[in-house]
Amino acid sequence: MFSKMLKGGLSRRLFLKSSAVTAVGAALPKVALAAEEPIKIGFLAPLTGATAAWGKPGLDGCRIWAERINAEGGVKLADGNHPIEFVAYDEEYDPAKARTGATKLIREDEVKFIMMLGGDPWPGVEPVADRTGMLFSTLLPSDLSPDTTTLVAPCEVHPAYIVTGVDWLARNRPELKTAVICAQDDSLGLPSIATYLAAFEAAGIEQLRKPLLFDASTTDFAPIVTRLMSGNPDIICLDTSYSDYVHPICQQLYQQGYQGQIISATLDFYDQIVQKTSKEFMEGVIFQFPDFDDPAMNSDTVNFPDANGFYEEYAKRFPNQWGAVSWEYASIMDLWKDAAEKAGSAEPADVLEAMLDGGTGKHAFGDATWWGDELFGINHALVGNWPVVMIEDGKAVIQEFGSIPDWYDQHGDLLIKHMKEYRQMWDQRS
Repeated sequence: MFSKMLKGGLSRRLFLKSSAVTAVGAALPKVALAAEEPIKIGFLAPLTGATAAWGKPGLDGCRIWAERINAEGGVKLADGNHPIEFVAYDEEYDPAKARTGATKLIREDEVKFIMMLGGDPWPGVEPVADRTGMLFSTLLPSDLSPDTTTLVAPCEVHPAYIVTGVDWLARNRPELKTAVICAQDDSLGLPSIATYLAAFEAAGIEQLRKPLLFDASTTDFAPIVTRLMSGNPDIICLDTSYSDYVHPICQQLYQQGYQGQIISATLDFYDQIVQKTSKEFMEGVIFQFPDFDDPAMNSDTVNFPDANGFYEEYAKRFPNQWGAVSWEYASIMDLWKDAAEKAGSAEPADVLEAMLDGGTGKHAFGDATWWGDELFGINHALVGNWPVVMIEDGKAVIQEFGSIPDWYDQHGDLLIKHMKEYRQMWDQRS
């Protein structure tokens, strides 16, 4: 991965080696829970800083989830019922702080499971996972490798899901023939660029220029937007850019008169973009994260319980804060709870075994398969359907649930080709 830290000359393997001395020194002992003792779950994610939009809203959602589960009696294990308690640590999207947080959560807080955003902080945490056997989850399957067997990606399959948006566009707007891409140059942007390139190639959509990579410290997006628009592309792709970038880019596109198609992996707090531009400008923007009040979330294939009610409660407590991760960590907890109850135990090894048993799982958007060996070297990503979302009259509306496996069956060679070109395969990220 091309994070700023690794650009400084410290390889991933050297970082892991140097970090190991400060990791927890022994495998986790099995500690029996007392009757009705809370099960502590670690939430190790950015709660402040540029990536906080992919951390803090998820913690808020988890606390709503815990209230629901605890009101129903908690998690039902062989030794009785146990409430859930979340313990949060702000890693600020920093590897060293993530390592410190993981160590604290395990040693001092005695958590049974740790959820992360993933990405650049994961190299700091990997030696802790290796030495302790703690079960971790990530929202970024590009963190996965056969070297770490206790990391799973049970919800977001970034960046694989973004192929569904491009595929939908190709089928529904075949007049769109050209595209350009921009993204920040980091471990979130690069694998996403490779995936968008594969999806556009599969759809026969021409790239007018090489993807435009900008530094994470960028604040003036006017020149970037001018360069993106210079070839008059039919589609401008914002990749997996942080919300702090997506908002000013959209405003610049509006101010500079862009009238083409916009596609983005996420569009957090899109209502704010509508207010700063217009409903007309944002009409038809494609992204991949729905509002859970969408009627399509009531489908029998959806596995997120009472999605509409969850959204209503979230919106009441945290007005205008619903985003891509507001539901994702809670969805992971649904899978964790099912696995713990199946195992009759909250111990990390027991839960992992139960979670992977049979090779399938109940993903938020439908039944899915544990997959990933070709891309990640290990089948620890839960892959199935993913929604394609469009802005209609200022509101996010699900257009369809696209199948990631179906796309990969037809075009997987293209994805591997572009991932290799950007050195994002698991055995290249060093």
